[in-house]
Amino acid sequence: MSFCKALGGAAAMLLALTVAAAAQAKPLIVYVSPNPIGVNDFLKLGRTGIEAAAKAAGADAKTFESSDPTTQRQNLEAAAKQGAKVVVTVGFEFNDLVPPVAAQHPAVTFLMVDTCVPKPGPNVYCAGFREYEPSFLAGAEAALTSKTGTVGVISAMDIPFLHRFTDAFVEGAKHARPDVKILPTLWVGGSNPFSDPARGEQRAAAMLADGADRVYAAGAGSNGGIFKAMKETPGALAIGVDVNQCPQAPGYVLDNVEKHTDKAIEASVAGIFRGDQPHFASFGLKEGGLTLTGLRPDAAQSQCLIVRQPEVIAKLQDLRAQIESGAIRLADPMMAK
Repeated sequence: MSFCKALGGAAAMLLALTVAAAAQAKPLIVYVSPNPIGVNDFLKLGRTGIEAAAKAAGADAKTFESSDPTTQRQNLEAAAKQGAKVVVTVGFEFNDLVPPVAAQHPAVTFLMVDTCVPKPGPNVYCAGFREYEPSFLAGAEAALTSKTGTVGVISAMDIPFLHRFTDAFVEGAKHARPDVKILPTLWVGGSNPFSDPARGEQRAAAMLADGADRVYAAGAGSNGGIFKAMKETPGALAIGVDVNQCPQAPGYVLDNVEKHTDKAIEASVAGIFRGDQPHFASFGLKEGGLTLTGLRPDAAQSQCLIVRQPEVIAKLQDLRAQIESGAIRLADPMMAK
């Protein structure tokens, strides 16, 4: 009896060791954010994306939040040293950091999302977006719905990348309504431009005071302040960014430029695991990587005010089709900066 018990105990121990070894063998996907995620919906999508990618691949997922260039690099190195199969970064902040770390860890694959570098190494992949496509639509939407005939855009900081939002908005507004007045672009600025609602509110108040009644809020985590300013001006509405922000300020958000960062990450990581991912993948309206909330099939449940204007939605659908077909050709504003 004791021999049988011992044999049974040995079998149980062997099983436990086998399970533990299998757990250790699971691949690891690590998301390194450029800043604390906090209220930043765009950075939240990064976390959602790696969790979905990990589930599909039977992998583990971890998120390392950064606060400055030092912690960004430390987190990249820590992810590589922990044996990550794929390290996902989001944002231009990693442009100077990923190449040298990737070169030191050739067995680790790095996926740069929303940015890329001129000469990525063999273990560096990029997933970018054509933000200027839906931003063009947002400009057209603002112009078509404005009662004062004056519109404007507020973004986080004056860098080439963000002109994909601001310049395209201006182009779309002029295309839809040549006589529209477009105020000079305002920038949140400061030490934390992507998550500073107070400064966002100040900029929005100034723009509204100059007569705008439609404001494209491309300020990421600063958008909450921009929405707050809308409440102080009757008839003023904002267009949000990254996710459906209409529920955040019901009655004050017309629509949103949605950026499906999570879907791009999920698709790109799947391609990396399969071994057929291109080193650079671009996501736009045609690929479903970007859209207006008002153009989604479930827009009626979005709480966005644009659903009350089906005639405008029809015009936006037509413009989207022209962009996807190439009838309307949009240049990348970032390439001109």
